[in-house]
Amino acid sequence: MTPRLLITGATGFLGVSGVHHARAVGVEVHAVAREGRSFASSTAFAHSLDLFDTERVRVKLAKIQPTHLLHLAWIATPGVYWTSPDNERWRIASRMLLSTFAELGGHRVVIAGTCAEYDWTGNGVCQEYQTPTQPTTPYGAAKNSLRVWAEDFGHSQCLSLAWPRLFFLYGPREHPARLVPSVTNALLAGQPAECTAGTQDRDFLHVDDAAAALVQLVLSDVTGPVNIGSGEAVSVKTVVETIADIVGRPDLLRLGAKPMPPNDPPLLVADVGRLRNEVKWAPRIGLRRGLEDTVAWWRERNAG
Repeated sequence: MTPRLLITGATGFLGVSGVHHARAVGVEVHAVAREGRSFASSTAFAHSLDLFDTERVRVKLAKIQPTHLLHLAWIATPGVYWTSPDNERWRIASRMLLSTFAELGGHRVVIAGTCAEYDWTGNGVCQEYQTPTQPTTPYGAAKNSLRVWAEDFGHSQCLSLAWPRLFFLYGPREHPARLVPSVTNALLAGQPAECTAGTQDRDFLHVDDAAAALVQLVLSDVTGPVNIGSGEAVSVKTVVETIADIVGRPDLLRLGAKPMPPNDPPLLVADVGRLRNEVKWAPRIGLRRGLEDTVAWWRERNAG
């Protein structure tokens, strides 16, 4: 039987790629986003739905009868999502979504978590069953609280549940206020790109790779937390210098013009053993190629 996959947040940064990859492997995809969002033309079944409207969610899921759920929808506005009270609203709405999905006979669930669930005061290498979860933001706390509940609920309902923890994604369609697009757009416009010193090492992964990993995960039988990252630490300085080289304006890069955020950990990288060995997935897009793809996307968008 062909899986009937419901993807929430389907018009978002990660969701668009998720829909594409799911369709590419022959899955029946039902893409869900809030009203007013435009769906990609390739979406097979598109549904406008307010996930905070419990009754409408029930009616829609009863009609679709999904067997698989990839839940990506959440608040993600830069500068807002870390501390927004909407994190609690999303935690509650996600519980209701999962409860309804299970009640209507769904059996495989993947809910997007975050590396912000981890304790960032350790050695910086995050391993699913060894690194403690100790979120310090409302965003990380809401995700982690949902995970704890979802694992208990899934066990009681015989649901197969995986919890991917996403690290630092970049690529086309990313919010323009985030690191890669903000530097890219400044340089493309011939303006200085002010950055920190960039000594922080982070685990960067192209959004298309992340989406491919999530689709492979949802179609697998792997359960529990799974890190979604490259497994390689790269300095922020290397990332922005690569962007500047691709654009051809290294003279406009201003490293050290901004102060380092307080309590910013020097290293955050995923241990990707479960992703490689159990999900059987590895990244296909290297950093240079991924940044070239991203710069080209923004260049074309700005030209239009």
